[in-house]
Amino acid sequence: MMRLLTGRLAILAVGPAILAVGPAILAVGLVLAMAGPAAAECFADYKAKQDRPLRLHYGVAQVTNDNCSRRAAAGELAPRLSQDGWTLLNVLSTFGPEGLDERRQSAGAYFLRY
Repeated sequence: MMRLLTGRLAILAVGPAILAVGPAILAVGLVLAMAGPAAAECFADYKAKQDRPLRLHYGVAQVTNDNCSRRAAAGELAPRLSQDGWTLLNVLSTFGPEGLDERRQSAGAYFLRY
């Protein structure tokens, strides 16, 4: 990517396309482009248990983007669950917001609770 500043107009060369934009629009565009991946939401579905009496639940929780793998999500979720006496059994998957609706009914009261 090459950027040429000419007075109050910035010319941004990206591949074969050349865009001429004002400085304010250029700044907003760059901020949005850099924030794109960081702004993505990450969720995990998991199974947890309590002993005496034995209780099991399936849930969905939001995890930080840095923890958007099964292993990292488990590390983030286990302490949250243990505060209420739950033990994390496993993280089934991690996914974006597009997977929430299909899991909402199955998670019931544990949908985005932890």
